[in-house]
Amino acid sequence: MSDNRLSFGKLFWPSFLAVFVAGLVGMVFFFLVLGGIIGSFGDFGPEPLALQNKTVLHLKLSGTVQDESAESFDPTAFRLDRTMGLPEILVGLQEAAQDAKIKGIFLEMKSPSMGMATAEELRTALLDFQKSGKFVIAYLTGEQISQLDYYVSSACKEVYGMHGASFVWSGLHAESYFFKNLLDELQIGVMVVRGKENDFKSAVEPFYRSEMSDSSRLQMQVLLQDLWKQNRNDISASRQLDTSTIDSLVNALAVRNLDQAAAQKLLNKTMYRGEVLTLLKKKVGIDENTPLRMQTFAKYARDTFHDNQLLARQERHIAVILAEGDVATEGDQISTERMTKMLRQVRDNDDVKAVILRINSPGGSALASEEIWKEVALTAAKKTLYVSMGDYAASGGYYIAMPALQIFANPMTITGSIGVFGVVPYAGDFLKNKLGVTTDEARTHRYGTLSLTQRLNAEELNFMQLEVDAIYNQFLKRVSEGRKLTKKRVQQVARGRVWTGKNAQQRGLVDELGGLNATVQALQKKVGVKEVVYYPQKEDDTFSNILALLDEELEGEKSHSKVQIPEDLLLYYQKYAQIKKMKGLQMRLPFSFRIY
Repeated sequence: MSDNRLSFGKLFWPSFLAVFVAGLVGMVFFFLVLGGIIGSFGDFGPEPLALQNKTVLHLKLSGTVQDESAESFDPTAFRLDRTMGLPEILVGLQEAAQDAKIKGIFLEMKSPSMGMATAEELRTALLDFQKSGKFVIAYLTGEQISQLDYYVSSACKEVYGMHGASFVWSGLHAESYFFKNLLDELQIGVMVVRGKENDFKSAVEPFYRSEMSDSSRLQMQVLLQDLWKQNRNDISASRQLDTSTIDSLVNALAVRNLDQAAAQKLLNKTMYRGEVLTLLKKKVGIDENTPLRMQTFAKYARDTFHDNQLLARQERHIAVILAEGDVATEGDQISTERMTKMLRQVRDNDDVKAVILRINSPGGSALASEEIWKEVALTAAKKTLYVSMGDYAASGGYYIAMPALQIFANPMTITGSIGVFGVVPYAGDFLKNKLGVTTDEARTHRYGTLSLTQRLNAEELNFMQLEVDAIYNQFLKRVSEGRKLTKKRVQQVARGRVWTGKNAQQRGLVDELGGLNATVQALQKKVGVKEVVYYPQKEDDTFSNILALLDEELEGEKSHSKVQIPEDLLLYYQKYAQIKKMKGLQMRLPFSFRIY
């Protein structure tokens, strides 16, 4: 009896090859069309937005919110991943407040990753925007609403949320992982050397302790309490709730979803998204059957920022240098090479009247910190230089701020951590007892045996301690001279301890409380220059601009730009996106057609 059933191979491989070939051919055609369009555009850049009256900006925050904007092309998904930088957002909000065609903002938080200081700066910018008389409506939706989502959204006069969405309001929490027991099990030793009296420099504790030290616990507890007070007080002011009421709700875990949050006046009410869109139409004064004119805030901010930068570069201006990430001798974060280049560029530019060094860093290399400090000092000797601190400006990030004439910190900036440490692991026992690997040696001099396989002896450890103490003393000296404090006073607030921006100001470590906007406004007033240019400067990219427009078309929020995406290109892009989503066997019409 014959078996007429198709085997898996006969069914799968033809289908797989068909999808693969279709995708390949589609991509070839897509790139051919795209190449022709790019060539026809010539110098393609963000065109001025042709906004219509009664437009609402759609501000959707997701991913990572950082100081420096970034974009990367994902070839597997043929997608441009963009990250809006904080300066873009702040400039976009300022411009939108003055734009007569924009009636308000629709804010949707998609659990973006950001520090507390960045969140506070966004709140402040949203509050300033509403002072123009325009509205900001926030809508909370998703499987889990974060406390940071709510904190930012609470700045809006109207906050709505999806029925039943989870929102656990439990206060702030920090947890540390300790590796001592694991290292002991593996027979890997770690020798830790800290600067004299650096008992608060707790970054090394996970390697030799199994729990927090008393000083580390005290530091963390005070830090969390300070951050919570600022967070709670901001929400209290916006939602007109007593701080004692807020604390009692959190202690009782009385808010576990958005319906409960609405009942406690934390938001106006729960609504479906369609109901919120109807409310937006009423806000701008259009009929319920009339389409809502929505413009993506990301494009509006990007284009506005781009245009402002082009104009500002041609005038006398304030240079804002974005220093974000770890301090290192090389790399694409706060590296010696990168920072030296930008600092020298603005220092030697006669059009640069003053400089703001925007620091968002937990620190890093002591050597790189000293090298960058020198370049900042040379720049401060030639130009008026202020520092603006973001989420972090600690340890090496604080070190490089010392030459500044004025230091601004957000109340929730984490700063200080004036201290030094070194870590030397040794793995001889691990290699011998766990892997069966032994070592032997020959040397020409007494200390030629320094190796990761052997433990430092007392004399060698003492040499290392002397080096660490020397660097720590230099750190104290830089702070003493930069902040005009006695060395004794610096020692009292140093010891590796971190502070919030508010506490740092009380101890003389920073001058003023305020975010990036406040720093810019203060320096503009001091030097009498309005224009601001951000470094590193971003160059326009034709390919990126076209991909951005394609994404906006597919999202259903058209850019209203003077540049329109050709229909053929959009169709090829849609077809490619459709093919990418195909999984398994398909039951699909083998062609598509259009009626003209």
